[in-house]
Amino acid sequence: MRKLSVVIIAFNEAANIGACIDSVKEIADDIVVVDSGSKDGTQELAGNIGARVVYHAFEGHIEQKNWAITQAKYSFVLSLDADEKLSSELATSILKTKVENEEAYSMNRLNFYGGKAIKTCGLYPDRKLRLWESSKGKWTGANPHDKFEVEKGVGIKHLEGDILHNTFPTHQDFLNQIEKFSSISAIQLKRKFVPVLFAKMLVNPVLRFIKIYFLKAGIIDGHTGWLICYHFSREVFLKYFKALKLKFDL
Repeated sequence: MRKLSVVIIAFNEAANIGACIDSVKEIADDIVVVDSGSKDGTQELAGNIGARVVYHAFEGHIEQKNWAITQAKYSFVLSLDADEKLSSELATSILKTKVENEEAYSMNRLNFYGGKAIKTCGLYPDRKLRLWESSKGKWTGANPHDKFEVEKGVGIKHLEGDILHNTFPTHQDFLNQIEKFSSISAIQLKRKFVPVLFAKMLVNPVLRFIKIYFLKAGIIDGHTGWLICYHFSREVFLKYFKALKLKFDL
């Protein structure tokens, strides 16, 4: 039976870290929390319930997660954010992988807004690749939207059960993330030509809204669905708007 390291990145996640760690205790042989300087007691809480806690300055989501992998005791790694936890069904599925020889596993993520599970707006099944032999891939993407990519030829098996993601506990948390993520994305986008940025700023938010509100059934969730789709579209507008501001040093 192979041993499993659970690697969790965290920053000011005292409200979530306990549930995250508790959800993996029965399946993990090693739990490490990589903290980037929490001021709310996250480190102490994690340490008190059995995790190893290491500090690493945050340089970006991709950079942090790739560094975090190096802190795992074992090569078989489950990667989680501190505001995520495993459903009991997914924990059972992962336990079974310890006697298998697959090199990578995907799973669905169920996102929550104000405590409500959201299965519309393009937020479900939100498939994620989070369990793998660490030598078979790395975190890539464009900050803040990271993704794990495995080497060519590595098979991926899909597991039953969900990662439960406490995405937006409150509406203000949602707005704060929109501002944060759009600012991070703007830094990546500012290298593009001004006409491209301007055109995408006008067109992409509209396309985004149509896709997630109508085609991805956001309309079914009533006012909540409309709010989520509106602000996700607004995030698209903001990232190009902020990139243009950076371009002209405004």
